[in-house]
Amino acid sequence: MAASTRGIWGWMLFDWAAQPFFTVVTTFIFGPYFVARMASDPAIGQAAWGYGIAISGLVIAVLSPVLGSIADQTGARKPWIGFFAVIQIIALSMLWFAAPGSSLIAPLIFFSLASISAEFSIVFNDSMMPRLVPEKDIGRISNMAWGLGYLGGMIALIFVVAFMAGSPDTGKTMLGWQPILGLDPAAGEGDRATGPLSALWYLVFVLPMFLFTPDSARGLPIGKAVRGGLAELKSTIGEVRQRPGIFRFLIARMIYQDGVNALIALGGAFAATMFGWATAEIGIYGIILNVVAIFGCLAASWLDTRIGSKAVVVISLVLLTIATIGIVSTGPGYTLFGWWPLTGADTAGLFKTPAEKAFIVFGLLIGVAFGPVQASSRSYMARSVSIDEAGRYFGIYALSGRATSFLAPFMVATVTALSGSPRLGMAMIIVFLLAGLAVLLRTPYPAAIPARPSV
Repeated sequence: MAASTRGIWGWMLFDWAAQPFFTVVTTFIFGPYFVARMASDPAIGQAAWGYGIAISGLVIAVLSPVLGSIADQTGARKPWIGFFAVIQIIALSMLWFAAPGSSLIAPLIFFSLASISAEFSIVFNDSMMPRLVPEKDIGRISNMAWGLGYLGGMIALIFVVAFMAGSPDTGKTMLGWQPILGLDPAAGEGDRATGPLSALWYLVFVLPMFLFTPDSARGLPIGKAVRGGLAELKSTIGEVRQRPGIFRFLIARMIYQDGVNALIALGGAFAATMFGWATAEIGIYGIILNVVAIFGCLAASWLDTRIGSKAVVVISLVLLTIATIGIVSTGPGYTLFGWWPLTGADTAGLFKTPAEKAFIVFGLLIGVAFGPVQASSRSYMARSVSIDEAGRYFGIYALSGRATSFLAPFMVATVTALSGSPRLGMAMIIVFLLAGLAVLLRTPYPAAIPARPSV
């Protein structure tokens, strides 16, 4: 039975609660701060950040399907989300101590713990969806929730750049004001405070899900659930091989999601390296992308119910590929690898060079596509499994999004470290997007459609 309107909104608010971690910590504020100001060299910073993402991705890949199967045995999802919420909130709060010039190791450990906890919580939250939403509404609700998340992330980002994160040069925020609470821009306190801010945001806005969204009935006690879940996982992995449509979809997502994850995690840091953007420029860039992302998700929520989740994902991957080619081909005085010289005069203010403006244009394509590619992938999976198997299959789904998620950041980090070129490192993302798209094009929709018998 579908949940009440209040219950569905409580579920959607999980994305609102979770998104500031990805927006202000991972992508636009703390990540670029780590790369540009904590590390002695931006290339070293990008490599270290990439390795941190890769390590957390490896842990997520190994444990997500295990937890998904255990969740099906225990039934209730909320206790798991609450457990990982505690870890995430503590880890994010510890990012406050990541001062310039301090060791890179401790911030990477706490960031990785927060990332792991966030992703595990998403496994349990996503697996609730088939029980809450009628099948015909899954794509619409999934994209609306993702858009709501981007709205929350954008509001948090605006607050950071307007009131918290000041320029080290001027000591002022984007609005020309002194940072609130006496935050010292020279010590990066506004950037570091994004950790505690995201922790507080998550604590407050995840509560409606706990209060109003119905959970599954409790099943086995934890000891029996672990044993049963591990046995079920082994069975599920074998079962997936016998469901070729789902297996192909999971392989496709495993590949293209690697590229999407790397693009989201490293895009802001790459911009900071290429153009020397400070917090104000990166923050404005993030706000622009989030505004576009909200409308992208709203459009996708309409398209998903009319042309299907697969078509939305394919369109999104094409746009992301074009955008990634665009950003790695843009540099001072040119775009498209120099085929299009940008010789206009620099202007005053933010994004003053023609190349920076071109970078923003390509960024708009990312904003349009990176929400729908994930939200419609989620609805693609939800339409392909039954309610009773949702937990274990969303665990495998999380595995597909993380099984090799360390590989794209690892490739970006390694190529960057070996070549000394962040641009060449970021180009590795294109390979993952195109390879995943190639596999997806040959995947049925819904993915549970059985393969034709061999003749």
